[in-house]
Amino acid sequence: MRKLLAAIIATVSIGGAVDANAQLTKMTIATGVDPAFSQFYVAKEGGLFEKNGLDVSINTGPSGSAMVPFLVNNQVQAAYGSDLAGVINHQVDQNVVAVADGTYLARWESVVGKNVADLAALKGKKVGIAIGTGSEIFWRRLLDKLGLNPADYTQVNVEAPEMLAAIERGDIDAFAVWEPWPTRTLMSIKGTKVLATAEGVYNNINFVYMNRGWIEQNRATAEKFIRALCEANDLIGKDRPAAAKMVSKFLKMPIELTTELMPKVEYDMDWQPRSLDAIKDSEKLLADQKKLKAPLDYSKYVYMDLLKAVRPESVKLTTLPK
Repeated sequence: MRKLLAAIIATVSIGGAVDANAQLTKMTIATGVDPAFSQFYVAKEGGLFEKNGLDVSINTGPSGSAMVPFLVNNQVQAAYGSDLAGVINHQVDQNVVAVADGTYLARWESVVGKNVADLAALKGKKVGIAIGTGSEIFWRRLLDKLGLNPADYTQVNVEAPEMLAAIERGDIDAFAVWEPWPTRTLMSIKGTKVLATAEGVYNNINFVYMNRGWIEQNRATAEKFIRALCEANDLIGKDRPAAAKMVSKFLKMPIELTTELMPKVEYDMDWQPRSLDAIKDSEKLLADQKKLKAPLDYSKYVYMDLLKAVRPESVKLTTLPK
């Protein structure tokens, strides 16, 4: 009788666990591997997705921007990448929409060169740029501000994680990109130095993107997802040491490096005027490059409804550009 009772209890316990897991709604999301996307990592490591009834898998790639195209045809349900990546992919599929301003990169990008004295000495040499990302916008804005001619530099398309190895091999003489790659390079390769920073030049914004069609079919789940990200943002603001440990664990990044990098980012999860400024910058860059298929319809691209439903106080925009 005791054995039978134990078996029944075990069966009920297992069944309960299965039922609990079955209640979680599965989602697949995607982004890059740096602390600028910390809300995704903290929501995962801190159990905030599960708290909101979600079973979320995070796919990572060479950059957040490289993962945004997976929203086309709903291959993933959410992505986190640069302002430029969103506008580019919205042109491919208008279901790709920006649902929240996630991070403002206050001191995040640099030009790093190897055995190069300054930007003037870099003329005629090869510069690594991650095309279609904030790296490209930063590099062009820097040259424009300093009155330098882009034609004086040989631009080489290199994904951010490959830049350290590329500059070490001599495939490129410098690169313009976001953290942690500048800091990792300075720590690892002799003869490297910072030639310029983004301060006063360009501070781009990473947005959370989703598929509009999926949102409309799964509105309750989409709101739970945004709520989990807002709670992760709260945790980052209230307990930075705990959040840094979660980010460090997810990225398998030394805690010292994580702790150094996170203060260079402002974690927002909102909509505000500078959010639109960043989108306008991206639109202008694509127009200047003759890559803009049509003027951006902000009413279709900027999707504030989810954040309004979850955190209305975080939506500080009342109108959108025509």
